[in-house]
Amino acid sequence: MTKRDEINDRILRELSADGRISNTELAMRVGLSASACLRRVQELEREGVISGYRAVLNPVAMGRGFLAYIGVGLSDHSKASQAAFERAMSAAPEVVECHNITGVIEYILRVEVADLAAYKAFHTDVLGVVPNVSAITTWVVMGSPKDGRP
Repeated sequence: MTKRDEINDRILRELSADGRISNTELAMRVGLSASACLRRVQELEREGVISGYRAVLNPVAMGRGFLAYIGVGLSDHSKASQAAFERAMSAAPEVVECHNITGVIEYILRVEVADLAAYKAFHTDVLGVVPNVSAITTWVVMGSPKDGRP
């Protein structure tokens, strides 16, 4: 198992901020030789600490500037009901995150659409027709002063 140390933590912070950084630049920022840095990054990848790299997309530039979090409660708490709900959300392009949670509801969704009309269509035509959905609570995001998601 990969050891947690200050250098690995710095490597992970730098890669989280810029996954396209060159190994040479990364090595310089964390105070290692390029070869030692590459070995550490490869080990972090092999161990699954680094599970991948991806592009961070700007939802506004993509026409998806309306962001909402939705709490969803189900009337049936069976495994089959949850699996059906999860399949429906996986098929919905508006849903960019779906989390099964503890508490009084079963799911939190992160939904990105163009505008309020598009959200209403999703709410009615997608979420509103999923069997066993018994409660829907929406929180519209007005701003994100701190957003640490990659």
